[in-house]
Amino acid sequence: MNDVVTGIMSVAAREPGRVAVVDGRGRKITYAELARRVDTVRAAMAGRSGTVSGERGEGVLFAVRPGVEAVALALGAVAAGGTLVLADPGLAPEVLAARMTATRPGWVVAESLLYALSGPLRGPARRRGLLLPNLRDPLPGHPVRHLYTGPWLPGVPRRALGLSRLLRPGGGLRGTPDMSGATPPEISEISSDQAAAVIFTSGTTARPRGVVHTRGSLAAGLELFRNAFPLGPGDIVHTDQLMLGLPALLAGATWSLPTGGDLAGDLAARRATHTFAVPVHLDRLLRRTPRLPATLRYLLLGAAPAPPAVLRRALDAGPQVLSVYAMTEALPIAIASAREKLAHTGGDLLGAPLPGVGVRVAADGELFVSGPHLARCYLGEEPLTEVATGDLVRMEAGRLILLGRKKDMILRDGVNIYPGLYEPAVAALPGVAEAAIVGLADPGNGDEEVVLAVVPADGYDERLLRRSLPRIVDTAALPDRVVALDALPRSGRADKLDRAALRALVARHGHRAPAERRSGA
Repeated sequence: MNDVVTGIMSVAAREPGRVAVVDGRGRKITYAELARRVDTVRAAMAGRSGTVSGERGEGVLFAVRPGVEAVALALGAVAAGGTLVLADPGLAPEVLAARMTATRPGWVVAESLLYALSGPLRGPARRRGLLLPNLRDPLPGHPVRHLYTGPWLPGVPRRALGLSRLLRPGGGLRGTPDMSGATPPEISEISSDQAAAVIFTSGTTARPRGVVHTRGSLAAGLELFRNAFPLGPGDIVHTDQLMLGLPALLAGATWSLPTGGDLAGDLAARRATHTFAVPVHLDRLLRRTPRLPATLRYLLLGAAPAPPAVLRRALDAGPQVLSVYAMTEALPIAIASAREKLAHTGGDLLGAPLPGVGVRVAADGELFVSGPHLARCYLGEEPLTEVATGDLVRMEAGRLILLGRKKDMILRDGVNIYPGLYEPAVAALPGVAEAAIVGLADPGNGDEEVVLAVVPADGYDERLLRRSLPRIVDTAALPDRVVALDALPRSGRADKLDRAALRALVARHGHRAPAERRSGA
């Protein structure tokens, strides 16, 4: 299987009556109906576009919240040869403009409500912090076609295609067959090297950084996920994450979408067997609900390192716990169980590279990754053969050990200090909930003060902590100061540790005089 769309359509042919997707309101759709909707969308978009296929793909600005419609529309757009570009609410207007210029979308696929919020209701939406591109005309002077979901609302272009009309028997374009029966249609395969999605990660407004994944690279990544843990018909995967939901569909399982309520309640009501969580969100959940439903067999963690305390609580909650190491350019890279991570000392265990994933450790310790799941390129740049992760690692018995981020390396007294080498061990000490190490540069000589920030747990005692540090932290890396905080600053949708904010926070606590450093005073 070298293409995500044809892979899911082949599952539909084998399992037509099985439930494919359950949305947040409990609505269900079978594989046969999902396949019909995917092909209806494909036929409508290809009919309006002519030939959309090719390695470049045509940009499809996509603004549909997770649900049955979103799954069918996304797969249908890619099946038509489109390249998905997500409309991310909240971005500054100049950033949105730069992304539109870089991708030049030929289609907008969006909810009718969002057309209204980006048009007639733009003012009230902005006052509430919702910033959207002008969906009617995202790139002035560049013509686009429109496909919308939901009822027609003011702001929806007059000639836009309505999904509900297309899905009615006989409601498609002239020449589009009526596919309301139960037999899933077949979709002719487009080159696996066709661009399927552009995922923006960072970059300036003048040059946004977009990761271009192809149908083939996405399929290879999804296959790696699917082979990393048992998943098949009868399983229920509860997540809003595409990179776990799509493997569920490729395996013939049911993709269950969150209701917006309590995760533990969702898992119980849906009888979920697999789910995904960001460590900081899981920590909040398990403090309220220490045990998860017995049906849940696998809990996947990702997006940020998980502190040992969170891993222990997750194991106590019942399911097998797997921590996924991945990056946007290469999903996934390695997977390690919580038990393996807790048993390992001296850095954060990431696990062995997954089958087919190539790894190379540069002279400075930075990890480079390659493989069939690697993105084709960065938008507007040359094809990738490997990608720099920005992570510093070492190989130990065929397993990757994370030492820290390259940009987070601390230089003190001529010694390179890698925070990730020590943070898991410090966070595992009694009385410590979380730990992070940052460096504060001396403006005079550039040498850095090393500060250990901890979030105390029950029984925290700084004197006992200091006595324990020499057992787990190399002498050259012992902190100059220990600062206790109520919480570590986090940012982004995944609530990743914000080291820049942490440096600013601990700086306000004051520097120690050089003579006091590492003296134990």
